[in-house]
Amino acid sequence: MVNRNCRATLRLVTLINRQGHPHPPLSSSPSGHISHSYIILPFSIAFVFLTVLCFYSGTGIDACWKQLQRNNVHGEHKIVSFFSPLASSLKTRQWGVNIQSRCYGSASVLVQRNPKFSKLNDEDVRYFEGILGAKNVIQDDEKLITANTDWMRKYKGSSKLLLQPRTTDQVSEILKYCNFRCLAVVPQGGNTGLVGGSVPVFDEVVVSLSAMSKIISFDKVSGILVCEAGCILENIISFLDNEGFIMPLDLGAKGSCQIGGNVSTNAGGLRLLRYGSLHGNVLGIEAVLADGTVLDMLKTLRKDNTGYDLKHLFIGSEGSLGIVTKVSILTPPKLSSVNVAFLACKDYSSCQA
Repeated sequence: MVNRNCRATLRLVTLINRQGHPHPPLSSSPSGHISHSYIILPFSIAFVFLTVLCFYSGTGIDACWKQLQRNNVHGEHKIVSFFSPLASSLKTRQWGVNIQSRCYGSASVLVQRNPKFSKLNDEDVRYFEGILGAKNVIQDDEKLITANTDWMRKYKGSSKLLLQPRTTDQVSEILKYCNFRCLAVVPQGGNTGLVGGSVPVFDEVVVSLSAMSKIISFDKVSGILVCEAGCILENIISFLDNEGFIMPLDLGAKGSCQIGGNVSTNAGGLRLLRYGSLHGNVLGIEAVLADGTVLDMLKTLRKDNTGYDLKHLFIGSEGSLGIVTKVSILTPPKLSSVNVAFLACKDYSSCQA
């Protein structure tokens, strides 16, 4: 409540300061300068509002003013937002509960590294080399540029270590050790996302699944494919095409995106309307939790009511619950022919008709 009150008050002060008074000055000095009372009046009104809000919210003026300076939002002059704290307060008084709300704005937030996480040292690197081998532990700055930068070149991290496990057990050992050492980890697939979710924010350890790219099995009778999370989507599509089946997922980034990242982000793609989302096509997954526990949910049955269907928690979780290492997915038979129709409509209402 305090943050919203302060932010709204600052918008009011900024509005008055930039727009000024609409009427001409009441008085002026003989030299032609505007009277000081004309300048001070808007700020006096704003200060009264600030004082009332600080008293109402139980916060000191100094603390509230510092909060105003931190939450300054440039270019936003919606005076109606000033009354939102009052509306929220009335709701609280009416219903007797504190209604939680979150205000989304354009103000940049300074993200700081969590001091609870440890920093990487040489002993950690030697431990990872013992698990993966020196070739799969990347510390070269030039090779780390790709892992630290997103596809849009908008976000860039500062990770000093890139790990490339080849098996689920290696992923489990990595996460178990990082959990023990309190080392931050970011899983990474093809790094084709457009929102920077696959790149480190600070110096996290990047765990890339690109080396886990094997197709484990394929059943031509049921059309069920089991593969590792690092398989590139285009390779899967080519494999299924030779087998007479089609992948229910198709993306523009299919040449570099990986199926594990597709599942973790619940990617839709061009065939969503025809074949549905991954929640309906993915039959099972294998995932590794943050403490190294391996969850084997790699089922290949179209209907299985034994136990909880936990795979849906991991589909779209973006690695926040665990790292997806294997996927079993249902693939439909390839169509004998495909017809493409181009329809030109005058407006959106015509499309609905």
